[in-house]
Amino acid sequence: MEHGYTKEKEQHLKRLRRIEGQVRGLQRMVEEDVYCIDILTQVSAGTKALQSFALRLLEEHLRHCVAHAAAAGGPEADAKVAEATAAIARLMRT
Repeated sequence: MEHGYTKEKEQHLKRLRRIEGQVRGLQRMVEEDVYCIDILTQVSAGTKALQSFALRLLEEHLRHCVAHAAAAGGPEADAKVAEATAAIARLMRT
């Protein structure tokens, strides 16, 4: 089965590699005893990047997985909606 993110997989991987680079940059900053506020600024940027990635992935899930389940109907549709709702709730807690 194809996932909602499959068509954008390479772009997602590229974005995740950039985020990974940000996190490694944070490690270097701590190792180099950079000023706390400067590190926190970079933590905020990394957090925003992950949140943005998560929202994009959620949008693709809704457009692909949830939409297909809703079109097919039945209990799978309800399960996909519940699954997406739980994912949204987790994202809102962060």
